[in-house]
Amino acid sequence: MNGGDEVVTAPAGPPQPLDWKFSQVFGERTAGEEVQEVDIISAIEFDKTGDHLATGDRGGRVVLFERTDTKDHDALRRDLERTDHPINRHPEFRYKTEFQSHEPEFDYLKSLEIEEKINKIRWCQTANRALFLLSTNDKTIKFWKVQEKKVKKISEMNLDPPKAVGNGCVASSSNSNSPTLCLANGGSSGNDFSFPPGGLPSLRLPVVVTSQETNLVARCRRVYAHAHDYHINSISNNSDGETFISADDLRINLWNLEISNQSFNIVDVKPANMEDLTEVITSAEFHPTHCNMLAYSSSKGSIRLIDLRQSALCDSHAKLFEEPEAPGSRSFFTEIIASISDIKFAKDGRYMLSRDYMTLKLWDINMDSGPVSTFQVHEYLRPKLCDLYENDSIFDKFECCLSGDGLRVATGSYSNLFRIFGCAPGSTEATTLEASKNPMRRQVQTPSRPSRSLSSITRVVRRGAETSGVDANGNSFDFTTKLLHLAWHATENSIACAAANSLYMYYA
Repeated sequence: MNGGDEVVTAPAGPPQPLDWKFSQVFGERTAGEEVQEVDIISAIEFDKTGDHLATGDRGGRVVLFERTDTKDHDALRRDLERTDHPINRHPEFRYKTEFQSHEPEFDYLKSLEIEEKINKIRWCQTANRALFLLSTNDKTIKFWKVQEKKVKKISEMNLDPPKAVGNGCVASSSNSNSPTLCLANGGSSGNDFSFPPGGLPSLRLPVVVTSQETNLVARCRRVYAHAHDYHINSISNNSDGETFISADDLRINLWNLEISNQSFNIVDVKPANMEDLTEVITSAEFHPTHCNMLAYSSSKGSIRLIDLRQSALCDSHAKLFEEPEAPGSRSFFTEIIASISDIKFAKDGRYMLSRDYMTLKLWDINMDSGPVSTFQVHEYLRPKLCDLYENDSIFDKFECCLSGDGLRVATGSYSNLFRIFGCAPGSTEATTLEASKNPMRRQVQTPSRPSRSLSSITRVVRRGAETSGVDANGNSFDFTTKLLHLAWHATENSIACAAANSLYMYYA
């Protein structure tokens, strides 16, 4: 109490861990079914509303899904809002359409095959009930428009069938004594054929009418090509709705959506002598609200925040985010596992999430001394780094994502597992789920007292002695099944993730 007038409530604690449930699966494999390489999903992205989901695969196809439960529950939602009831519904998506975005190409100048695999998909602003999205493979970015169009059909003909032969010809001529054979395409086999007075009553005049039926048409509006010497690893839309960036290993280019034959190089880390090259760009992302700011990560584990207002070529960064190396911890694998594979901004733009091989790190853009939280994804693999290096698994690029409310983060691991961590102050949430119809099958218990340091809040999941091929919960792990791609719904606790050619969806 404060003077008997105000009630001082205790600060709310961290949110409770979520109870995740299986929602849907698309492209589920049957037991023993062999997965075709072209069917493996390589990109996932929700749009800003969360009503549409896009996936890209190694065969160059883009598949679109649309949400159906929101349409069915609009009236119910209004009723519940009037009575102030919570809205509990099961998120449901359905297949909408698919189209071939990229085809395999060959660069004859460099004798280089260009794969059709979709590296990234980004949704653009909708207009006139049409969907717009960007998709890219290693070299070429395409701008797609997907729109419902009414089907045009040919109406009934005015042809009298008994009098017709072929395609609109009469069987005999009315002003000739001998019948004249008509050809199938409307011509005549005789030279004395002439039109009767008033014309042919059986002449076909097809009329095209627009029916009420609709079908979805995907049309490539623009192609942004020949701007990258190295493989494109990122594309990101700007909040201004007019521009986007594309990044490869050494350069970041700025494009206008309306102009496909010109781009501006805004970051170039290529040294004069390639032997002096020490790091490459691994990911790049625009700030969600400030159109002049973007961040990019490097293979050395650093993130640079740049301001486009400073100069045309942003070689100097506004801020540098990196974690100091612990003394005595350096090994042969240190630089390899420090390489950041993905970065994402939180919805409000205050925090950034980065994923390196072993950890997730949450950064405050106002604090460049170190991450505010560090989450151990698969610490039990550290003794296996030599094996991971030999089979090239150590170079796998895992993606990461944040919830719309910024309270949780998620990323993938091996054995088709993915991990969800609570990042609110005081939260100890650390959930392990499997991409299957029973996601809680491999649940790892949350450590009761996570270790803490001055610069980070670390969730360490360790369970006794590490044995070969066994994870922290005693389950065998499989390096061949890895969950690299996942996305979090913009406004709800719903996650879509890819396990080979299957798309799994979960909600809480």
